[in-house]
Amino acid sequence: MGGTLRLVEYDPVWAERFAAEAGRIGDALGTRAAIEHVGSTAVPGLPGKPVLDVAIAVASEGEADACVAPLEGLGYDYRGPCGDDPRRRYYVRDAEGGRVAQIHLYILPARAWDEKLAFRDALRGDPALARAYAQEKRRVAEAVGWDKSAYSVAKGPFVEAVLARLRTHTSSR
Repeated sequence: MGGTLRLVEYDPVWAERFAAEAGRIGDALGTRAAIEHVGSTAVPGLPGKPVLDVAIAVASEGEADACVAPLEGLGYDYRGPCGDDPRRRYYVRDAEGGRVAQIHLYILPARAWDEKLAFRDALRGDPALARAYAQEKRRVAEAVGWDKSAYSVAKGPFVEAVLARLRTHTSSR
């Protein structure tokens, strides 16, 4: 079991928290990185885990390696390459008795970076899609007994269907 999931209603403070966190990260990393707010906390009105998802993109493995010490200096725990993508690095920051932020750092070009931004933008731009995703998140959370790991896997087909539609739309232009 992957821990207990906690979904909460959207909180406008999330945007303010991201702006502050992005400022800290930007100051620490300088101009070497692009910093984006992704995940449910980046979509107004969408319920989510109250954990900031920060996506960072850099141009090379050397730049990714150079980010480790500054991010650790900000209180992030470097977890290394994440999943099956060696171009994705993962960091977490815990405080206030739990996880407050996580960083997904990508070495460009990275399809996962492009897809994170495209999915976020689709949700922001289509209120009906955002409502459908909110409904799916709640359905999945209940179906998996609020297990974090199972939740991430179980909502994957919805996300993949949206991304497939976006790919089709993009390729038909």
